[in-house]
Formats: sequence, structure tokens, C-alpha cells
Amino acid sequence: MSVRARIETALTEALNPERLEVVDESHLHAGHAGARPEGETHFRVRIVSGAFSGLSRVDRHRRVNQLLAAELAGPVHALAIDARSPEEPGRP
Repeated sequence: MSVRARIETALTEALNPERLEVVDESHLHAGHAGARPEGETHFRVRIVSGAFSGLSRVDRHRRVNQLLAAELAGPVHALAIDARSPEEPGRP
């Protein structure tokens, strides 16, 4: 299973998102620290989930980081997160 698929599965199973987008941006970081030629090192996650209602931005990021701890300890070098609740304006 690809790193992207593992990220999608972990977030879907734990957060039941209304919307989830996982983008591999590794190609934008070629030659930078943590980049590997085969990619799957730098990701952007945009997620809308009721699980984030009432949580601060920091707590949302902590939750995502906890759920993806195995990936962040291994193949993922960088993770950009846009995590919002369904009632928030400016949803991704």
C-alpha cells in the first residue's frame, strides 16, 4: 500500500471525514532535506470532519499527527495540514 493510501485509510477510519484530500507534493521538494527520489515524502492534507468541532487549530493538528505517527516516524518528512470542521467558513 502506498504512503498516500495509508494516510487516507488512517484518517478516514478515525475521523470519518466529509471531505479528504491527500496530495503528494514530493516533486516540489526534490533535492531538499528528507526528499527521496521515489517520492512520497512530502504531503498536504485537507480534511473536513465533525471530529474537529470545538477543537483549536493546534489540537486538530495534534490529532492528525497522532493518527499518522507511524508515517511521520518513517517515510513522511513533511506534512502540511488544513483541518476544519463542517460548520467552519472557508472550508477546503
